[in-house]
Amino acid sequence: MSVTHTGVTASAADLEPCGLPEHPDCGIRDVLDRVGDKWSVLIIVELASGARRFRELQRAVDGISQRMLTLTVRRLERDGLVIRTVYPTVPAQVDYRLTEVGASLTHLVKALADWSLAHRGVIAESRHSYDQENPDNQMQ
Repeated sequence: MSVTHTGVTASAADLEPCGLPEHPDCGIRDVLDRVGDKWSVLIIVELASGARRFRELQRAVDGISQRMLTLTVRRLERDGLVIRTVYPTVPAQVDYRLTEVGASLTHLVKALADWSLAHRGVIAESRHSYDQENPDNQMQ
């Protein structure tokens, strides 16, 4: 894959969505992988307040590269969570907004963000204590 490749790559899960159809987590993992990934959550949070142009999203989502933003919005569009609209202007203007299904995620993502904010101090203290007690097992 080239450095500039921005296509949505099919994963093994896409080619064979569930090796065992009777398996209880069939279909759940790939959805959780998408909506639980760092960039998807941040983009969904940003789009919850309305449509955004590409550059607006890039400025709003701190640390995301142009390539990662492109890949993430394409994946969200493919999953039916985001709608991409291209306006016939010169240069072309593109904006992104949540679909009805994507918007239905926002209260869940907001609850997770609120929980994270409320518990970040406790988690940081726990990590610090763990690292002090287990210097050979420190995670980065």
